[in-house]
Formats: sequence, structure tokens, C-alpha cells
Amino acid sequence: MVILMTTDRILGITVLADFILSEGVDRIIENLLRVGATSVACNPTVTAPAPQGEGSFQPPLDAGSSPREFDRELFGKRSAWLYSAPSYRPNPAFYSDSVYGPRVVKELSYHLGSLIGDFIEAAKAAGLRVYLQLGAVQPTGLRDEDRPRQVDGSVAPVPLADTGSLASSAIRAYNRAYVKDLLATYPEISGFRIDWPEYPCYTMSELFHDFSPHVEQWACANGFDFQRIRKGVGELHQYLSGKLTRVQLMATRDLKIDRAFANLTGEFNEAVAEWLKLKAALSADLVADWRAALVAAGRPELELTAHAFMPPYSTMTGLDFTNVLTHCDFVSPKFYTMHWPLMVKFWSEWLVERNAHLDFKDVMRTVASWMELGSTSEIEERLGRYKYPKSDEEHPIPIRVQQRKLEEVRQYFSEKPASLVPLVHGYGPLEDFASRFQMVAESEVQGLWINRYGYLSDEKLAVIEQSWS
Repeated sequence: MVILMTTDRILGITVLADFILSEGVDRIIENLLRVGATSVACNPTVTAPAPQGEGSFQPPLDAGSSPREFDRELFGKRSAWLYSAPSYRPNPAFYSDSVYGPRVVKELSYHLGSLIGDFIEAAKAAGLRVYLQLGAVQPTGLRDEDRPRQVDGSVAPVPLADTGSLASSAIRAYNRAYVKDLLATYPEISGFRIDWPEYPCYTMSELFHDFSPHVEQWACANGFDFQRIRKGVGELHQYLSGKLTRVQLMATRDLKIDRAFANLTGEFNEAVAEWLKLKAALSADLVADWRAALVAAGRPELELTAHAFMPPYSTMTGLDFTNVLTHCDFVSPKFYTMHWPLMVKFWSEWLVERNAHLDFKDVMRTVASWMELGSTSEIEERLGRYKYPKSDEEHPIPIRVQQRKLEEVRQYFSEKPASLVPLVHGYGPLEDFASRFQMVAESEVQGLWINRYGYLSDEKLAVIEQSWS
């Protein structure tokens, strides 16, 4: 196998274990090397084909809204039902301080688990840096008591991203145990890439997370007036649930998203601004806890990367790039341009369901403006395309908008510019992917990651090879 030449720029590709099992270790590493990759991320899970309706479906359905198929065949298909199991044999002793136990070993673990270790070993031998990609707050068997709460204290229906409360001590204890467990099996990895170290905002309901007892305790211990915040945000939520007028909606169309939400009731709501500061502080604290987990495991030298929503979404999710960078080697803002138009649809549906007197398209115009998805004319031209794009549909996000978002996020990295490594998604038609990839590749960033290998056809791999060389 060819040994990878060293490079100053990072090119990473996420290769979930499904495709390692489907295509084989050697073929995937050869493809990674051919396009100039320096890094690869995988997950500690093995899978096998399952009968229809059993196991889990790949690719993810994204709350039933995704018409996705993979570009590459997975066990002979472009989508498939799969059984899954951990690729390692957990050590229960690591979980003695956690209410969450280890992942459950299955027959697949014994039959196929060693292949992930083989992949890591082969990738390292080829000169690639290897990372494990994990959910930041997603323990196995997530309990309702550790899920985020709505402003009224109720547990919300399972959202698009089933993540836990950032303040849950039980989840943080599990994370420390999980890190030790994985490093006992895969000590040669280069680090961890953590996803959703913030409160996702795919739906409007998720925006109003998290008012759980965990957050209340954390907020009070860290100088926040939780009761004032809950009262003020509760008033906003109640107002949006039937009292929102077109005039007030229109008045926020040209405002930054945080100020828009603070002004939706017609007068500035100080509690909303304080709530967003609480979210930002909590997200940074969670990432600090992940860094502490590496230290506790005796591996402080390992790299830690946080995935992040792009601005302006990050304002609402709580990920503060400046503070998170204190604890991370890299941050990867996500250019997931198939999600952004879907989020316009989701947010607008939520508002119109509760305010039937509002015009749906008018709400979409305002929501797209909050999300900074283009000029008034660009938004109007794409209004009918704000949904999940099909695999052969161009994503309705102009390249100019993507460039502006990248420039916006760069300002947070002025002290550590090399720490900005955006994450581009491979989903979509060839030409659309090529333009998105080239936009980031040709910008002044330390590198980029691509999620994920299953969406990278041979033609897309050729684009990467030509653009990156």
C-alpha cells in the first residue's frame, strides 16, 4: 500500500463502519489515499444486513423527511436495514460510577468486531490520522430524566437528534467511562470527534431546550437567574403559540436571529438574551468536560474536535466558538446545506400550526431571513424548494451565502485560525457537491472534513482528488 505523504493541510473523511465491512479495509484506504486524505474518522460499531423493518435504517431518515440514498452500494444496495453491535468488548469496571452501563455485546461483536481494529491499524500504517466519532451527549439507552425539557418542564417528543441534557452529570459520567473503555481497545487513535456538543435546532421545539432540573442546578451554580430566564422564555413560547402577529413577524425580518427572538413579542425580552448566554456557557462547559475525560483517561495529548452548527444557528444552539476553542484542538462547523432548507420548513410549520392566521409562505420568508439564507430576491426564488432536497436536486443555498457564512465563522478563529476545519457533506448531485467542496477547499482554512464516505461516488472522489491536489 502507498504511504501517505505528509501535508500541512487537513483533509479528513468520515467512513462509518458499515462501508468498512461492505467494501473492505484495503479498498477504502486506497480511495482515501488516492484523493489526498490525511485523516479518517470511524465509529466503534459493526453492522450486518437485516430484514426489512428490523434494526436501523441507513442512511438516516432525518425525522422521516429525507429521501436519501447512498452514492455507494452498501451490502449491494443504496439503502438498507442493518443490525448493529459494538466493535469492541466493553469493560464493565469502567462504568462503576455511571448509571449508564456499557454497550451490549452481541454476536456481531465477536464475528466482525476485530475489523474496526484492523482498519485503524491499516490506516495508521498508511500515514492517516484516525479518530473515533461519537455523540457528545448520547449514552446508550438515554433515559427520559436525562433528556432536555421544554420550558414547561415536560419531556419533548423525540426530536430529529435524540441528544441528552448538556448538564446531566449522569451523561458526563458515562462519557468518561466510554472514553476509557474505547481507549483500552483502541489506544492508537489520534483523538475524538464529538457531534452535537450543543442543543440541536432542526425543529422549533428543539430551540426551546433545555429547562431540565440538570440545567437549573447548573445555571444556579454558575451565576444565572434560572427562574427569571424560564419566566421570560416561557412568555415568549406562549406568545408564539397563538398570539404572534404578521406585523411583529415582519418587524424581525432584518434582525440577527438572537435579536429577532428577543423582539418577537413586540418589545425586547432581556430573559431571551440571558438564556442564550446560559446555553453558550453550558456548551463550553460540556466540551471542557470532554477534555477532562481525556485527562482522566491518562491521554491528555489526544486531539478533541467539536462539530458545530454554522452561524447564525450556533447562536441559538449555544455553541460559542471562542469559548469552545479553549478546550478543543479543532472545531468543524457543518456545511450541511441539505438541512438548512428543511429547517426553514420545520420552523415555519411549527409557527403556522400555532398561529393559523399567518400565511405559510410569508412565515417562510421571515424564517429564511433569520437563517441568513440569501437576499430577499434569492429567498423568493427558492421559496418552493425549502424542504429536504432529493439526491439529484441542487441544494437551494447560493454559493455566495455559503461563502459569507464561512467568512462569518472565521472571525471567531482570529486567535487560532488553524483550528477552523469546516465539515462539508457529501450528499447531493455531483455538480452541487463539487461547488460546495471547492468553495471551502479554495478558501484560507487549515483544511476540511467530508461527511461521509457513503455519499462519495467514484466521480465525487475524482472531484476531491482534482480539487485538493
